[in-house]
Amino acid sequence: MELICLGLNHKTAPVEVRECFAVGNTKLGASSSELIAMTGVSESVVISTCNRTEFYLVGPDARVAFERLEAHLADTIEVHHIAKPHFYRMEKSAAVRHLCRVVSGLDSMMLGETEIFGQVKHAYQEALDAGSTATVLNKLFQRAFGVGKKVRTETTIQIGSTSVGNVAVDLAEKIFGHLKDSQVMILGAGEMSRITAQSLVSRGARSIFVSNRSYDRAVELANDMGGQAVRFDDWQSVLERVDIVISSTGSPHAIVHRADVEKARRARKFRPLFFIDIAVPRDIDPAVGEIEEVYLYDIDTLEQLAQEARSRRQQQIEDCERIIDAELAKMNLPGM
Repeated sequence: MELICLGLNHKTAPVEVRECFAVGNTKLGASSSELIAMTGVSESVVISTCNRTEFYLVGPDARVAFERLEAHLADTIEVHHIAKPHFYRMEKSAAVRHLCRVVSGLDSMMLGETEIFGQVKHAYQEALDAGSTATVLNKLFQRAFGVGKKVRTETTIQIGSTSVGNVAVDLAEKIFGHLKDSQVMILGAGEMSRITAQSLVSRGARSIFVSNRSYDRAVELANDMGGQAVRFDDWQSVLERVDIVISSTGSPHAIVHRADVEKARRARKFRPLFFIDIAVPRDIDPAVGEIEEVYLYDIDTLEQLAQEARSRRQQQIEDCERIIDAELAKMNLPGM
């Protein structure tokens, strides 16, 4: 018996292609059952998340199994002929290794994410309950879960942020202890500001104020964030209320000066204020960072911290790969 994997993910296919092949959580078992009804396929598991859809099949001949699966997809999904170049095809030990990397979080959009482990477990359980697995896939998935657990236990792959936005949010949490009920002001309505603000909200930030030279753009972003638009001439008054300021206006010169912050200090009762300046040229005068309770980070500082995190993460990736290689060497699975 031979093992194959046919799939697409965030690296190989855009979302408009991935969504065509998505399988709902409640339909994974039925989808697996459909596949073992095909000639040349004796076992199957279907994994489907927002970032991937993968089909693991076992049959007497890998070539025949690929042909049957692709014919099935062509019959059931109209765009299959267009999407075909987006699929990856693996068999035997390559498919085993791929599954181990998936459950370990090494193939995820957010490296080291833990959610994928539970998603794959759910997909396997659905296939098991549907009776579409047997000796090969039962052993494969049980061993892969063991590898994933070992990777997470013996490395810190899931810890640490490697993007500028997430590094900024991590720093904010260190300053405030937690972000629950923190208020945020965004100066400028660019994409980087949006991403950083979304990260802050996901970690508990409560209120978002958006100020932009184009008030319509401020309103648009505020509506998307569930926040409040502020006219650009009025942002200084909001400074008295917020805890975190994200600035990325595209201005050719600084727009936030020491005098602006000093003016707001007494009304703020000297509470800490965190500035994230991700503009080039910089939006915030470096002198602002000299104020005692003010923390100022510009794009170069954040990028340096992110690069250091990436270097540490790369070492963790290498450690994870070594663990997977060692565990694969111990495996003696049919179909490899």
